[in-house]
Amino acid sequence: MLAYFGPQGTFTEQAARAFSADPAEDGLVPLDGLLPFDTVPAALAATRNGETDASCVPVENSVEGAVPATMDALTEGDPLVAVAETVLPVRFSVLARPGVTDPKTIASHPHALAQVRHWIAANLPSATAVATTSTAAAARAVLAGEFDAAVSAPVAVHHYPLDVLATDVADVRDAKTRFLLVRRPGRLPAPTGHDRTSVVVTATDQVGALSELLTELALRRINLTRIESRPTKGRLGEYRFYIDLDGHVAEPRVGDALAALRRHCPDTRFLGSYPKAEAGGAPAGNEEFVAAAEWVASVREGLGA
Repeated sequence: MLAYFGPQGTFTEQAARAFSADPAEDGLVPLDGLLPFDTVPAALAATRNGETDASCVPVENSVEGAVPATMDALTEGDPLVAVAETVLPVRFSVLARPGVTDPKTIASHPHALAQVRHWIAANLPSATAVATTSTAAAARAVLAGEFDAAVSAPVAVHHYPLDVLATDVADVRDAKTRFLLVRRPGRLPAPTGHDRTSVVVTATDQVGALSELLTELALRRINLTRIESRPTKGRLGEYRFYIDLDGHVAEPRVGDALAALRRHCPDTRFLGSYPKAEAGGAPAGNEEFVAAAEWVASVREGLGA
Protein backbone atom coordinates (compact mmCIF):
# COMPACT_ATOMS: atom_id res chain seq x y z
CA MET A 1 0.00 0.00 0.00
CA LEU A 2 1.31 3.42 -0.97
CA ALA A 3 0.39 6.58 0.94
CA TYR A 4 0.41 9.90 -0.86
CA PHE A 5 -0.29 13.55 -0.15
CA GLY A 6 -3.90 13.82 -1.30
CA PRO A 7 -6.76 13.98 -1.64
CA GLN A 8 -7.47 12.33 -4.97
CA GLY A 9 -6.71 14.46 -7.98
CA THR A 10 -3.32 15.94 -7.06
CA PHE A 11 0.00 15.91 -8.87
CA THR A 12 1.22 13.71 -6.03
CA GLU A 13 -1.38 11.12 -7.02
CA GLN A 14 0.04 11.19 -10.56
CA ALA A 15 3.55 10.69 -9.14
CA ALA A 16 2.33 7.90 -6.86
CA ARG A 17 0.80 6.10 -9.83
CA ALA A 18 4.15 6.32 -11.61
CA PHE A 19 5.88 4.74 -8.62
CA SER A 20 3.28 2.00 -8.14
CA ALA A 21 3.56 1.03 -11.81
CA ASP A 22 7.27 0.24 -11.49
CA PRO A 23 8.25 -3.38 -10.89
CA ALA A 24 9.75 -4.15 -7.49
CA GLU A 25 13.46 -4.80 -7.50
CA ASP A 26 16.44 -4.82 -5.14
CA GLY A 27 14.26 -6.41 -2.47
CA LEU A 28 11.84 -3.49 -2.22
CA VAL A 29 8.32 -4.32 -1.10
CA PRO A 30 5.86 -4.39 -4.03
CA LEU A 31 3.22 -1.67 -3.93
CA ASP A 32 -0.47 -2.51 -4.05
CA GLY A 33 -3.02 0.29 -3.92
CA LEU A 34 -2.97 4.01 -3.25
CA LEU A 35 -4.14 5.65 -0.03
CA PRO A 36 -4.52 9.48 0.10
CA PHE A 37 -3.80 11.56 3.21
CA ASP A 38 -4.68 15.20 3.79
CA THR A 39 -1.16 16.29 4.80
CA VAL A 40 2.44 15.30 4.11
CA PRO A 41 3.12 14.50 7.81
CA ALA A 42 0.07 12.22 7.90
CA ALA A 43 1.23 10.32 4.81
CA LEU A 44 4.71 9.84 6.26
CA ALA A 45 3.27 8.83 9.65
CA ALA A 46 1.29 6.06 7.96
CA THR A 47 4.54 4.62 6.62
CA ARG A 48 6.35 5.04 9.93
CA ASN A 49 3.68 3.10 11.81
CA GLY A 50 3.44 0.35 9.19
CA GLU A 51 -0.01 1.25 7.88
CA THR A 52 1.50 1.62 4.40
CA ASP A 53 4.61 0.24 2.69
CA ALA A 54 5.76 3.61 1.40
CA SER A 55 4.80 7.25 0.92
CA CYS A 56 4.94 9.54 -2.10
CA VAL A 57 5.54 13.18 -1.20
CA PRO A 58 6.60 16.32 -3.10
CA VAL A 59 10.05 17.63 -2.17
CA GLU A 60 10.78 20.56 -4.48
CA ASN A 61 9.44 22.63 -7.34
CA SER A 62 11.58 24.35 -9.95
CA VAL A 63 9.62 27.60 -9.53
CA GLU A 64 8.71 27.79 -5.84
CA GLY A 65 11.61 25.80 -4.39
CA ALA A 66 11.46 23.27 -1.56
CA VAL A 67 8.27 21.99 0.07
CA PRO A 68 8.72 22.91 3.75
CA ALA A 69 6.14 20.41 5.04
CA THR A 70 8.10 17.53 3.51
CA MET A 71 11.48 18.82 4.66
CA ASP A 72 10.31 19.21 8.25
CA ALA A 73 8.40 15.92 8.38
CA LEU A 74 11.39 13.90 7.15
CA THR A 75 13.43 15.04 10.17
CA GLU A 76 10.73 14.41 12.80
CA GLY A 77 9.93 10.97 14.19
CA ASP A 78 11.49 7.67 13.21
CA PRO A 79 13.84 7.72 10.20
CA LEU A 80 12.55 7.20 6.68
CA VAL A 81 14.70 6.85 3.57
CA ALA A 82 14.05 7.75 -0.05
CA VAL A 83 14.46 4.87 -2.48
CA ALA A 84 13.24 6.52 -5.70
CA GLU A 85 12.31 9.86 -7.21
CA THR A 86 10.24 11.03 -10.13
CA VAL A 87 9.90 14.42 -11.80
CA LEU A 88 6.65 15.64 -13.33
CA PRO A 89 6.11 18.61 -15.62
CA VAL A 90 3.68 21.03 -14.00
CA ARG A 91 0.70 21.96 -16.17
CA PHE A 92 -2.57 22.97 -14.53
CA SER A 93 -6.23 22.82 -15.43
CA VAL A 94 -8.72 25.45 -14.32
CA LEU A 95 -11.92 23.71 -13.23
CA ALA A 96 -15.24 25.44 -12.47
CA ARG A 97 -18.70 24.52 -11.28
CA PRO A 98 -20.98 23.68 -14.20
CA GLY A 99 -22.31 26.87 -15.73
CA VAL A 100 -19.66 29.18 -14.27
CA THR A 101 -17.75 31.02 -17.01
CA ASP A 102 -16.55 34.12 -15.15
CA PRO A 103 -15.36 32.95 -11.71
CA LYS A 104 -15.01 35.52 -8.94
CA THR A 105 -13.02 33.25 -6.63
CA ILE A 106 -10.32 30.79 -7.70
CA ALA A 107 -8.72 28.44 -5.18
CA SER A 108 -5.65 26.24 -5.04
CA HIS A 109 -2.54 25.31 -3.07
CA PRO A 110 -0.22 28.34 -2.58
CA HIS A 111 2.49 26.76 -4.77
CA ALA A 112 0.01 26.28 -7.59
CA LEU A 113 -1.38 29.81 -7.32
CA ALA A 114 2.16 31.20 -7.44
CA GLN A 115 2.80 29.32 -10.68
CA VAL A 116 -0.27 30.70 -12.48
CA ARG A 117 -0.57 34.22 -11.02
CA HIS A 118 0.21 35.87 -14.36
CA TRP A 119 -2.28 33.67 -16.20
CA ILE A 120 -4.98 34.55 -13.68
CA ALA A 121 -4.22 38.27 -13.96
CA ALA A 122 -4.44 38.11 -17.76
CA ASN A 123 -7.45 35.80 -18.13
CA LEU A 124 -9.48 36.14 -14.93
CA PRO A 125 -8.67 39.67 -13.71
CA SER A 126 -11.77 39.91 -11.52
CA ALA A 127 -11.10 36.63 -9.69
CA THR A 128 -9.79 36.59 -6.12
CA ALA A 129 -7.22 33.88 -5.39
CA VAL A 130 -7.76 31.81 -2.23
CA ALA A 131 -5.24 29.35 -0.74
CA THR A 132 -6.24 25.77 0.15
CA THR A 133 -4.35 22.77 1.52
CA SER A 134 -3.97 21.12 -1.91
CA THR A 135 -5.01 21.50 -5.53
CA ALA A 136 -7.50 18.67 -5.13
CA ALA A 137 -8.93 20.17 -1.95
CA ALA A 138 -9.63 23.27 -4.03
CA ALA A 139 -11.53 21.17 -6.58
CA ARG A 140 -13.57 19.56 -3.83
CA ALA A 141 -14.37 22.99 -2.37
CA VAL A 142 -15.56 24.18 -5.78
CA LEU A 143 -17.79 21.13 -6.04
CA ALA A 144 -19.18 21.97 -2.59
CA GLY A 145 -19.96 25.53 -3.71
CA GLU A 146 -17.32 27.27 -1.56
CA PHE A 147 -15.46 28.75 -4.57
CA ASP A 148 -16.17 29.31 -8.23
CA ALA A 149 -13.07 27.70 -9.73
CA ALA A 150 -9.94 25.76 -8.86
CA VAL A 151 -6.43 25.49 -10.25
CA SER A 152 -5.85 21.75 -10.20
CA ALA A 153 -3.82 18.90 -11.60
CA PRO A 154 -5.29 17.59 -14.87
CA VAL A 155 -6.09 14.26 -13.20
CA ALA A 156 -8.61 16.02 -10.91
CA VAL A 157 -11.24 16.21 -13.65
CA HIS A 158 -11.49 12.40 -13.50
CA HIS A 159 -12.48 12.58 -9.83
CA TYR A 160 -14.68 15.68 -9.67
CA PRO A 161 -17.54 16.52 -12.09
CA LEU A 162 -16.42 20.05 -12.96
CA ASP A 163 -16.18 22.01 -16.18
CA VAL A 164 -12.74 22.59 -17.70
CA LEU A 165 -12.25 26.32 -18.31
CA ALA A 166 -8.61 25.99 -19.41
CA THR A 167 -5.88 23.37 -19.71
CA ASP A 168 -2.09 23.38 -20.02
CA VAL A 169 -1.90 26.47 -17.81
CA ALA A 170 1.50 27.55 -16.44
CA ASP A 171 3.41 30.84 -16.22
CA VAL A 172 6.72 28.97 -16.57
CA ARG A 173 6.47 26.47 -19.39
CA ASP A 174 9.22 24.12 -18.19
CA ALA A 175 8.20 24.07 -14.52
CA LYS A 176 8.68 20.71 -12.81
CA THR A 177 8.10 19.14 -9.41
CA ARG A 178 10.23 16.39 -7.89
CA PHE A 179 8.64 13.69 -5.75
CA LEU A 180 10.21 11.11 -3.44
CA LEU A 181 9.18 7.56 -2.66
CA VAL A 182 10.16 6.95 0.97
CA ARG A 183 10.13 3.78 3.08
CA ARG A 184 11.23 2.60 6.47
CA PRO A 185 14.99 1.88 6.61
CA GLY A 186 16.01 -1.35 4.92
CA ARG A 187 17.83 -2.54 1.85
CA LEU A 188 18.77 0.38 -0.40
CA PRO A 189 18.54 0.44 -4.20
CA ALA A 190 21.79 -0.69 -5.81
CA PRO A 191 24.06 2.03 -7.26
CA THR A 192 23.36 2.85 -10.90
CA GLY A 193 26.15 5.34 -11.58
CA HIS A 194 23.61 8.18 -11.77
CA ASP A 195 22.35 8.43 -8.19
CA ARG A 196 21.44 11.06 -5.65
CA THR A 197 22.08 10.99 -1.90
CA SER A 198 20.12 13.13 0.53
CA VAL A 199 21.06 14.03 4.09
CA VAL A 200 20.08 16.63 6.67
CA VAL A 201 22.60 18.02 9.14
CA THR A 202 22.31 20.41 12.05
CA ALA A 203 25.45 22.52 11.99
CA THR A 204 26.92 24.01 15.14
CA ASP A 205 26.54 27.76 15.59
CA GLN A 206 30.15 28.75 15.10
CA VAL A 207 32.36 30.47 12.55
CA GLY A 208 33.07 28.31 9.50
CA ALA A 209 30.71 25.46 10.45
CA LEU A 210 28.95 25.32 7.09
CA SER A 211 32.19 25.90 5.19
CA GLU A 212 33.70 22.84 6.88
CA LEU A 213 30.81 20.68 5.72
CA LEU A 214 31.03 21.88 2.13
CA THR A 215 34.80 21.42 2.13
CA GLU A 216 34.38 17.74 2.97
CA LEU A 217 32.35 17.34 -0.23
CA ALA A 218 34.65 19.45 -2.37
CA LEU A 219 37.76 17.53 -1.26
CA ARG A 220 36.16 14.35 -2.57
CA ARG A 221 34.97 16.05 -5.79
CA ILE A 222 31.33 15.41 -4.91
CA ASN A 223 28.85 17.60 -6.73
CA LEU A 224 26.42 19.40 -4.44
CA THR A 225 23.07 19.66 -6.25
CA ARG A 226 20.95 21.30 -3.56
CA ILE A 227 21.36 22.88 -0.15
CA GLU A 228 18.57 24.56 1.79
CA SER A 229 18.14 25.60 5.39
CA ARG A 230 15.18 25.30 7.72
CA PRO A 231 14.95 26.39 11.36
CA THR A 232 15.08 23.59 13.92
CA LYS A 233 12.06 25.20 15.64
CA GLY A 234 14.12 25.30 18.79
CA ARG A 235 16.66 28.00 19.53
CA LEU A 236 16.52 31.12 17.39
CA GLY A 237 19.30 31.07 14.81
CA GLU A 238 19.72 27.28 14.83
CA TYR A 239 19.21 25.68 11.41
CA ARG A 240 19.16 22.33 9.70
CA PHE A 241 20.77 22.06 6.28
CA TYR A 242 19.19 19.77 3.71
CA ILE A 243 21.81 18.54 1.26
CA ASP A 244 21.44 16.65 -2.01
CA LEU A 245 24.61 15.39 -3.65
CA ASP A 246 25.59 13.28 -6.62
CA GLY A 247 26.51 9.68 -5.85
CA HIS A 248 25.44 6.69 -3.76
CA VAL A 249 26.33 5.91 -0.15
CA ALA A 250 27.77 2.58 -1.35
CA GLU A 251 30.48 4.46 -3.27
CA PRO A 252 33.70 4.89 -1.24
CA ARG A 253 33.98 8.65 -1.79
CA VAL A 254 30.34 9.27 -0.80
CA GLY A 255 30.46 7.00 2.21
CA ASP A 256 33.68 8.67 3.33
CA ALA A 257 32.09 12.11 2.90
CA LEU A 258 29.02 11.17 4.94
CA ALA A 259 31.26 9.84 7.71
CA ALA A 260 33.08 13.19 7.70
CA LEU A 261 29.80 15.10 7.91
CA ARG A 262 28.77 12.95 10.86
CA ARG A 263 32.07 13.71 12.61
CA HIS A 264 31.44 17.44 12.24
CA CYS A 265 27.72 17.19 13.06
CA PRO A 266 26.57 14.27 15.22
CA ASP A 267 22.97 15.33 14.47
CA THR A 268 23.09 14.06 10.87
CA ARG A 269 20.26 12.05 9.34
CA PHE A 270 20.60 9.94 6.20
CA LEU A 271 17.58 10.49 3.94
CA GLY A 272 18.44 7.99 1.20
CA SER A 273 20.46 7.08 -1.91
CA TYR A 274 18.38 6.48 -5.03
CA PRO A 275 18.52 6.67 -8.84
CA LYS A 276 18.05 10.11 -10.35
CA ALA A 277 14.85 10.61 -12.29
CA GLU A 278 16.76 12.77 -14.77
CA ALA A 279 20.31 11.51 -15.23
CA GLY A 280 22.80 14.15 -16.23
CA GLY A 281 26.58 14.47 -16.39
CA ALA A 282 29.21 11.78 -16.21
CA PRO A 283 29.42 9.83 -12.95
CA ALA A 284 32.49 10.62 -10.86
CA GLY A 285 35.03 7.85 -10.53
CA ASN A 286 35.80 6.05 -7.29
CA GLU A 287 38.98 4.29 -8.42
CA GLU A 288 41.41 6.55 -6.61
CA PHE A 289 39.38 6.36 -3.41
CA VAL A 290 39.36 2.56 -3.56
CA ALA A 291 43.11 2.54 -4.21
CA ALA A 292 43.74 4.92 -1.31
CA ALA A 293 41.65 2.78 1.05
CA GLU A 294 43.58 -0.32 0.00
CA TRP A 295 46.86 1.50 0.64
CA VAL A 296 45.75 2.51 4.14
CA ALA A 297 44.71 -1.07 4.84
CA SER A 298 48.13 -2.34 3.76
CA VAL A 299 49.86 0.22 6.00
CA ARG A 300 47.76 -0.89 8.97
CA GLU A 301 48.71 -4.48 8.33
CA GLY A 302 52.39 -3.61 8.01
CA LEU A 303 52.46 -4.51 4.32
CA GLY A 304 52.92 -1.08 2.80
CA ALA A 305 54.57 2.24 3.29
